[in-house]
Amino acid sequence: MSVFSIVLLILLASQLFWAWRGYRFAAAHIRPRARRLAVCAAVLAAYVVLYQVNMGAWRERATPVRLTLFDALLGAPFLYWAPTSLVAFLVAVVFAVPQSIVGGARWLAAKRRAARRPRPEIASPPRRAFLERTAAVATGAPFVAGVYGLFYGRLNLEVVPQTIRLPRLPRAFEGFRICQLSDIHIGPFMTAEQIRKYAAIANAQKADMIVLTGDFVTFDPGTQGPVVDALRGLRAPMGVYGSLGNHDAWARVEDSITELFRQAGIRILRGANVAITAGGERLNLMGVDFQSLRGFGPSPPVPRLLWDIESLVDRERVNVLLSHNPDTFDRAAELGIDLSLAGHTHGGQAALEFISPELAPSRLITPYVAGWFQKPGGQLYVNRGIGTVFVPIRIGAPPEITVYSLARG
Repeated sequence: MSVFSIVLLILLASQLFWAWRGYRFAAAHIRPRARRLAVCAAVLAAYVVLYQVNMGAWRERATPVRLTLFDALLGAPFLYWAPTSLVAFLVAVVFAVPQSIVGGARWLAAKRRAARRPRPEIASPPRRAFLERTAAVATGAPFVAGVYGLFYGRLNLEVVPQTIRLPRLPRAFEGFRICQLSDIHIGPFMTAEQIRKYAAIANAQKADMIVLTGDFVTFDPGTQGPVVDALRGLRAPMGVYGSLGNHDAWARVEDSITELFRQAGIRILRGANVAITAGGERLNLMGVDFQSLRGFGPSPPVPRLLWDIESLVDRERVNVLLSHNPDTFDRAAELGIDLSLAGHTHGGQAALEFISPELAPSRLITPYVAGWFQKPGGQLYVNRGIGTVFVPIRIGAPPEITVYSLARG
């Protein structure tokens, strides 16, 4: 059974669990029985309609590049409920284990006492009551966190300054500044208007160069024109460059969006390099399409990461690589690429790394989730991106624009 099938089964179980909990709540608060059944039937019908409408929209409806009434009233509630109810269900299952242990122990103790001599029923001990209250709070936490992630977390943009020290950096590039945007994912929850605002913020950093590291669209190829139009205002003295991501490949827009960007004055590097010149010195800037050793979607896995730029690495100069997938970093370091700039992970999008570094979904697919990494041969920075995918929620992983300052040392 595939991981996807397992997730679907757990999601189905979670929805049945909440339907049962909802009926129990209705049974306790709604009288008579006929009215209770009518209310439960209406809620179930609304859920089915919401599910069908959203699934149909994913399959058939063109992705809007502004927030529509449909997405605000039908899309957002469903996309909020699906993940939060799933997580809350898993939390409830976790707390059900100690509650069951405590309940079983109490039942055995009562049975033994009854065998010796009948006694009146005693109240629940404080420990059981504490577990019940804790379980109720913990189960409700995902719903509260989802509201935060939907209305605030996904819009709480951070402009992150990052100093990168490169031993081979030419003196002319001391203090050279690069601004990075990644994972745009234009759509109803990352509108063209919002992207223009972020582009204006990027321009306001007065960086020497701006780079874009892929996933401009999500699934709909019809959104490539609007996203390029929203980014065409980007300006930097040394130019604006980019690379493509996995969603650009899945939408099959790699060639067409590259041409649209060219017309907008933005150069997409696809297994190519360009010399960045300052004060008579040069940096070697390279870019690659999405590359992965895993097969998923229409992008076939590659037999060897970065195979198409091995010959482009300049041994005499500092090399900077734009690669959407941070998993290329290990090979980049082997090739002596001084600095890799990546995205792809959204920083986990819903991460609890302030509790534990392991609590980020992206750690299931890569050890390079967000921030700065170093190993012999090179350095990597993983940008959290500005958009979202599947669910318009960010928790513990705010959207990011990174501004790098290069320094010798």
